[in-house]
Amino acid sequence: MISATRYLEAFGFIGFYIVRPDARGQGHGIAVWRAAMARLEGRLIGLDGVVAQQANYRKSGFSLAWNNIRFGGKVRDLPAPDAMIVPATGVPFAALAALDACVFPAPRPGFLHGWLGAPGHVALALLRDGAAVGFGVIRPARSGHKIGPLVAETAQDAQALLAALIHRAGAGEVFLDVPEPQREAVRLAESLGLKPVFETARMYTGPAPALRLERIFGVTTFELG
Repeated sequence: MISATRYLEAFGFIGFYIVRPDARGQGHGIAVWRAAMARLEGRLIGLDGVVAQQANYRKSGFSLAWNNIRFGGKVRDLPAPDAMIVPATGVPFAALAALDACVFPAPRPGFLHGWLGAPGHVALALLRDGAAVGFGVIRPARSGHKIGPLVAETAQDAQALLAALIHRAGAGEVFLDVPEPQREAVRLAESLGLKPVFETARMYTGPAPALRLERIFGVTTFELG
């Protein structure tokens, strides 16, 4: 299987690329890969691939933009939630979509609306002077919970959101995916006692899009960008 998600006419993202172990070596992987690439033809395409497969992705025209690190574990010394954090449903959707537009290369209102309200997801926003300056989502995983996206203007804001998300979800073990070049996000994860458990290579078929990387404290999902 593979996913090829089209975001308007200019951007696409590949994920969920896997073949069952007992069916490998028979051409199934390259067949679904070609179908996915054909579906996204004409767009800038991104993916988060395992680091060991970078050479194979380069053969299809992908270049490394940066690495993402998955941090995981139980958070230590969790601060008290900030009083100015509210459910995302109480914030105008346009304000959240504007924050998301700073960290993702294409509008995705349909996805964002569904992601914020999906069963089991807890979505919170941080307000300053009545305006949303950050938001985040925590969701149940097979083990523990995953946080993403986590978008904020500062590390302090990101920490406040992260604390509130964990308190609301009652999470034990948590996982947070951060771009390695975003050093404030890396330091935040490390300061909370989380450890690197996985890594991906963010790659694109052309120049990396201009994102506000300094505001990304948690990638939404490796599968969808």
